[in-house]
Amino acid sequence: MTKLCIVAAAGPGMGAAIARRFAREGFDLALISRRAEALDPLVRDIESMGRSAVAYACDLSDDARIEATFETITQTEGDADVLVYNGAAWNDGAPLSMPATSFHNDLALCVTGAYACVRAVYPAMKKRGGGSILFTGGGLALQPAYGTRVLSLVAGKSALRGLGLALFEALKPDNIHAGQVTIAGVVAPGTAFDPDRIADEYWSLHTQAPDARQPEIIFSGNQGTKS
Repeated sequence: MTKLCIVAAAGPGMGAAIARRFAREGFDLALISRRAEALDPLVRDIESMGRSAVAYACDLSDDARIEATFETITQTEGDADVLVYNGAAWNDGAPLSMPATSFHNDLALCVTGAYACVRAVYPAMKKRGGGSILFTGGGLALQPAYGTRVLSLVAGKSALRGLGLALFEALKPDNIHAGQVTIAGVVAPGTAFDPDRIADEYWSLHTQAPDARQPEIIFSGNQGTKS
């Protein structure tokens, strides 16, 4: 039976690496980005691996757009076995220089969008009796003092971490694994934080046995440490 992984915010870095990792394991992919055409190279990569990949345009800070996009995915691709939420914004600036509206929009992308995507896949996962919901966390949630120039990202990743940890407990009775990979460094190819290395940790979370599931893997650049 075909398995489907939805990657929300499937950009050229972590999102693409996660998508390719699940494709190698036999998953078809539904890929979400603000501009669907930007995902054409990734779609071709996944198709060259013998898997299906379809790109969808969606503003992940808009809950109405999210609902409509997930309805379309369900109608055309089926129900998701795995959801990966990778959305976030990096807006550098002096502390308190960001307008409150922009701060709000960044939080909507990082946290509210994640919540809306979870709500979109949850009913089918519950009915089927299981699934995985995985988040891309950030090390700034662990060390906020290092993020004085990216306050919206600190706030967003901190809130996302709390949401993920709470959902880990809340969704246990439904056999749904809510987990997160908290990346404690700057993602860059060819470094200790190579996206392909980090993507392995998402697969690790998905494949954990039900009685050994962990809510979080902290990727420190040396190895994933589970907490």
